[in-house]
Amino acid sequence: MSSPGLDTAFERRLSALVNSGQPEILQGGRKGLEKESLRVTPEGRLVQTPHPRALGSALTSEHITTDYSEALIELVTPTFTATWELLQYLLDLHQFVYRHLGSELLWATSMPGAISRDEDIPIAEYGRSHIGCMKTVYRRGLGLRYGRMMQAISGVHFNYSFPLPFWDAYADLVKSRERGAAFVSARYFDLLRNYRRHGWLVLYLFGVSPVVCKSFLRGTDHGLRDFTAGSAYEPYGTSLRMSDIGYRNRNQADLTVSVNSLDEYVRDLSHAIMTPHPPYAALGVKVDGEYRQLNANILQIENEYYSFIRPKRVARSGERPTKALRRAGVEYVEVRALDVSAFDPVGVNQNKLRFLEAFLALCLLKESPPIGDGEQRSLDQNHLTVARRGREPGLTLWRDGRSVPMRAWARELIDSLTGICEILDRGDVSRPYSGALAAQAAKVEDVRLTPSARMMKELTDTGEPFFDLALRMSATHKGYFLDLYPPNEARLQELAAEAEESLARQRAIEAADQGTFDEFLARYFKD
Repeated sequence: MSSPGLDTAFERRLSALVNSGQPEILQGGRKGLEKESLRVTPEGRLVQTPHPRALGSALTSEHITTDYSEALIELVTPTFTATWELLQYLLDLHQFVYRHLGSELLWATSMPGAISRDEDIPIAEYGRSHIGCMKTVYRRGLGLRYGRMMQAISGVHFNYSFPLPFWDAYADLVKSRERGAAFVSARYFDLLRNYRRHGWLVLYLFGVSPVVCKSFLRGTDHGLRDFTAGSAYEPYGTSLRMSDIGYRNRNQADLTVSVNSLDEYVRDLSHAIMTPHPPYAALGVKVDGEYRQLNANILQIENEYYSFIRPKRVARSGERPTKALRRAGVEYVEVRALDVSAFDPVGVNQNKLRFLEAFLALCLLKESPPIGDGEQRSLDQNHLTVARRGREPGLTLWRDGRSVPMRAWARELIDSLTGICEILDRGDVSRPYSGALAAQAAKVEDVRLTPSARMMKELTDTGEPFFDLALRMSATHKGYFLDLYPPNEARLQELAAEAEESLARQRAIEAADQGTFDEFLARYFKD
């Protein structure tokens, strides 16, 4: 792997795009968001109430569903080409939800607040249909395997696809005889490999979970320091959510899924889904007539594999994600590394999304050789190092088998993004992408500007425990959404109608079910 400063292939590709006569070909990528939030009481305790019926069916609603828990709301936007439209839709979703939450709040941070026991985290329910039961059993299995507390972590997922006209132009640029789905998938896997190489930068720039409530850590060997009586922290941490105490769960430490090609990715995931794992078998699958997990394999289904970024394709009804990828190739990527920001009412902002769009283009355009086992171990270590120690003075990371200063590497990446942001800004006098890049460059030069440093300063200045700050911000956000005027009444009415329609769709699915749940599962997992 060549270092960023010597990537002549990237420089040639960028120059060719600029000189192609159609540099705007990179503009107009489709962007979507999925944002998770725990519902809590005014006192900050996890609610035990069901998903509000006024929000529709969590099984069939396109835009308001649940993730692991009945108390973990997930808001899903459509895709847009304009970042401001995307965030406006997410804002409208928040307004609609808050109109139906009563006294409840949406927790403003990724890491949960005070939760006494795993049993206090209610598993999501999706009705009595076979597919609804499967979703609940899958979550029951996650709790059994990893504990429910890990599943109470929230995040923001950024979905992105390059504009369709870009692909033919890019094929010409790299002089590829391959076209269509095979070419697009191969190039998305170029991106995935480079995200593994450089995605630590996203944790440094946007991580905002350097501190947690001690209840989250109960019974774990975490190595964090006491901050207040109820809080623990990593002094130079950026994203404990993406560290080994969060999603980087030790249970999957030995699971390796290649992104060297679509075939290898599907092969490795399929192997994990079909390979029995004795410790999970010991937990039991169907006990006394009730399913504890979908199966006793390394992974129950594809989504159990935790990764910073995923290749995706919209699946047909009842189609497994790997089958959808095998059928028609990669359609978009899902970036899963973003913490929910307590400093943004919707959990994310335009600068962050514009930077990510440019960063994904960088990962696509850069030279991207296959990743061997040795390099993958170094890349995993880099992500973990930045998640737990990203703000440490003089921090070094592994690159090409050598220890290099993180800040110097970050500067190289930021510098490489300059031309991409100029292309994305073409025709817009406000130059929003260049502005977003400048904001991130400033964080590289001054660590105090990072969200994680800002979070620790806020806690230090106020003397609050993490729980109190998160609860205060949650209440502030609620007031912001309820006080916004004028509300988008047309959108709110549209969402209310969608909620009713989703309930009708769930009833139709339940009425149409045939056969037993056992037979349904057998069909789903059949190759």
